[in-house]
Amino acid sequence: MSARAPRIAITMGDPSGIGPEVICRAIQALPERRRAAVRVVGDRGFLERARELVDGRFQFARGNPPAAGEVALVEVSYPGRDSVRDGEVSPGGGACAFACVRRALSIAESGEIDVIVTAPLNKEALHLAGHHYDGHTGMLRELTGSPRVFMLLASNQLSCIHVSTHVAMSEAVRECTRDRVLETIRAGWRHLLALGLAAPRIAVAGLNPHAGEAGLFGAEETREIAPAVARARTEGMSVTGPLPGDTVFLRAMRGEFDLVVGQYHDQGHIPIKLVAFDEAVNVTLGLPILRTSVDHGTAFDIAWRGEARADNMLAALSYAERLVLVRQGERRAR
Repeated sequence: MSARAPRIAITMGDPSGIGPEVICRAIQALPERRRAAVRVVGDRGFLERARELVDGRFQFARGNPPAAGEVALVEVSYPGRDSVRDGEVSPGGGACAFACVRRALSIAESGEIDVIVTAPLNKEALHLAGHHYDGHTGMLRELTGSPRVFMLLASNQLSCIHVSTHVAMSEAVRECTRDRVLETIRAGWRHLLALGLAAPRIAVAGLNPHAGEAGLFGAEETREIAPAVARARTEGMSVTGPLPGDTVFLRAMRGEFDLVVGQYHDQGHIPIKLVAFDEAVNVTLGLPILRTSVDHGTAFDIAWRGEARADNMLAALSYAERLVLVRQGERRAR
């Protein structure tokens, strides 16, 4: 265990959604040592309202450093705050989410925190605010100047890393290339090694039904995916595939594989959310900073009703702490 708890910045996300509530519920559930290492990046008004909604027995700090028992708060300003309404898409909500991420990045780059955990944003609101990203992953890639990032959904039951994410199906097919598949396998392999798996076992899903059925239902498996798998094996990785997408996740759940490489967004998201909706964590690989997130959206339909659960946020915080401890261990080993 490290001498101090990992320092975490939690971004509030879209204030119209459940982000402020799940943050406050999670903070309420944290033991004092972990709570003291958290900084929330967001709008004080919405966060104080959420704290009252969940009967939070803590206070957001008004000074820096916080007094004993207080939770550090980094306030952001943004245009369009007056447009924000509970459970509605608004440019102000998108502007707030963007401002939170940009501020958290600056704190991370200064070395004041170890990892960022993000509450959900709404992509339509983000675009209305003039920030044309496909979500947190694309935003973080561009803001950090990272050439390639990867979305990994992790849970105790099942984990998946994606070759493509927020693109149309036609684009997902075009992005199924041997180079992209190989890069995704490598990213997943490195991540599992860092987490302490001595010999990770990775399965690669096919793109087409029945993994193409020897070319009867598509050529991507033989032309792109199989060569990537073969190359990964020559690099010493234990990789199997391409396997049919309708069975590979079941095999992984039964313990045959540690990670599945999914070819597109829904191929990975549907099974993960089906079996581990409350505990799955979204992890971004390939960034210069560490980042995890809840694996759910803004849930406008239940926002500000006191109904949102914090299980996913707590899982994201725990995974974030694990990543920090792994990195600290790697640095000590050098």
